[in-house]
Amino acid sequence: MTRRTLAGAFCALSVAAVALIAAQTGLLVRTHEASPGYTLMAPIALTTTYLLDLEGNVVHSWPSDAPAGNAAILLSNGHLLRTEAVEPTSGRTFDRGGAGGRVREIASDGTVIWEYVLSSSERRLHHDVKCLPNGNVLLISWEAKTAAEAIAAGRNPALLKDNELWPDSILEVRPTPPVGGDIVWEWHVWDHLVQDFDPAKPNYDDVGAHPELIDLNCALPGGPADWNHTNSVAYNAELDQVVISVHEFSEIWVLDHSTTTAEAAGHRGGRYGRGGDILYRWGNPQAYRAGDTRDQVLFGQHDAQWIDNGLPGEGRLLLFNNGLGRPGDDYSTVDEIKLPLLADGTYAQPASGDAYLPTGPAWTYRGRDFYSSHISGAQRLSNGNTLVCDGASGRLFEVSASGELVWDYVNPFSTAGPRGTRNEVFKVRRYAPDDPAIVAILGLVRLRHDRAVAGIDVVRLARDS
Repeated sequence: MTRRTLAGAFCALSVAAVALIAAQTGLLVRTHEASPGYTLMAPIALTTTYLLDLEGNVVHSWPSDAPAGNAAILLSNGHLLRTEAVEPTSGRTFDRGGAGGRVREIASDGTVIWEYVLSSSERRLHHDVKCLPNGNVLLISWEAKTAAEAIAAGRNPALLKDNELWPDSILEVRPTPPVGGDIVWEWHVWDHLVQDFDPAKPNYDDVGAHPELIDLNCALPGGPADWNHTNSVAYNAELDQVVISVHEFSEIWVLDHSTTTAEAAGHRGGRYGRGGDILYRWGNPQAYRAGDTRDQVLFGQHDAQWIDNGLPGEGRLLLFNNGLGRPGDDYSTVDEIKLPLLADGTYAQPASGDAYLPTGPAWTYRGRDFYSSHISGAQRLSNGNTLVCDGASGRLFEVSASGELVWDYVNPFSTAGPRGTRNEVFKVRRYAPDDPAIVAILGLVRLRHDRAVAGIDVVRLARDS
């Protein structure tokens, strides 16, 4: 049976048969409609990151000494930028899903070029990393607030079941190799609060009248300390804006990165004149009193990012909508959102009491027997296909715009532990064959092979790359 025939047969299988195939690992399906390139995969429970070709072969790998803190991306020089889970540098630190604490740049031979650690009793990096055009990196960090600090700001004490709160911040760090970095810009949730619980406390106002602010008492039942659980960060250079995926709110928020740190702490300044207040939010109007459960569109989503210019859907947002808590059946989707962007880079604002537009996605992929309650991601590819990471099952697959399955792979690299055998993957990215990172990596791989055949040591050459 050819791969193309196999793909057609796969799409016609029953749910039971699909579940049976999903128990297998490695490459399951590849057709010629798959977008060419190499897929970067960092299994959460493992210390090694893998670069796969379309046949599922490992063409390169990067070893490390700590499990993935979740995200991994390639730099144009072929180096790996990876978040990692490390122990705190001092005292107790916050430990929830996605906890990291360290980001590393690792050369092709495994040499650590740079590392930055933020893992203490006050702050801890988690989930994601994004490299900016200037070489700096965007990181997500929890920051500790005591129960007393939270109550003083207007938090309802009944929503402090953990007797503390760890809201999020976004940091821009300028690397100072080989170790450390300078925080050159930062944005904090804590600077943009509104509450209507206690008129005697700061931030008191009509929550529904201020969608640009964050309701301090918008929380899951019981009020877990991991209040926001931001799980992704992405950047739009043309707009100089940042988008973050705020899991516990089931929303995405767009922020103005053109601000200074001082402006980002306030409500004025920056290209769009609103300081660090939310420029646009979408997914769950209940979070700003503009709807009810019927209006919620996102459910514990991950991996929100702008679709790159030149790709089908350019300028729109793409994300993995996990479906956690979705009414009815448990299922995930990949959603493409057409933003209400105006010519000046701002967003159409809703009338009082209304939700931000649009009312729903412009495009959605919903597969059969497809549900990942946590982690996961998606990426728009150059041919218009979409690469999907069904993270909980370690399954990576590619679908066409019409939903046809054209590539399917299940992560075979796993580890055994208290939770059983794990092959989970946070998210993945595919790089085109002519991407500078791939050219650099494959060039070094060929050089290493040729030199090894000739009996020449290439360790120094690899490190110099």
